[in-house]
Amino acid sequence: MIPPSSTPPDFTQPLAAFYAQAGLPLPRIQRINGADMPEPYRTLLVHENDMTPTLEAHHGSPIHLRVLRSERHGDHYHREVVLLLDHSNLPVEFGANRVALDLYPSEAQELILSEYVPLGSILARFRIAHTCHPSAYLCITADALMSRELRVPKERTLYGRRNTLRDPQGRVLSDILEIL
Repeated sequence: MIPPSSTPPDFTQPLAAFYAQAGLPLPRIQRINGADMPEPYRTLLVHENDMTPTLEAHHGSPIHLRVLRSERHGDHYHREVVLLLDHSNLPVEFGANRVALDLYPSEAQELILSEYVPLGSILARFRIAHTCHPSAYLCITADALMSRELRVPKERTLYGRRNTLRDPQGRVLSDILEIL
């Protein structure tokens, strides 16, 4: 559990920045071992693949996103999002990411800024070479925001991961916190 008065650990970023900006306390977030994560979350989160195609395959539906908050600082774009199934608008992921826009082709940048297509779909569409580097697996207690956006009861146990996408040169394309 993260004490409310302390600086949030790095594995809660970039979500912690959005919560701080909104004046909200972070929900309870604990780092866990990926092997201890229950199914189906372990299969959906403990791997080195993009989440968008993983979730699309699991749910049998394309996915789009709804941006809750976003901001741009030069070539850096930050957003807090909910990923939704196209066929039902059922929310399947809550998260936040930081994107280094200057590392994407201009057409991909435009699509990122259109705030509808998930990053994983954009990476695939433009065949942007990258690798996924999960650095933390998480157990989260849903707060009011997550409860509302994911349509789950407050205090429900959720699972997630902190992931970094890197290009072949090792540059960070995106830092992501993904919660299912």
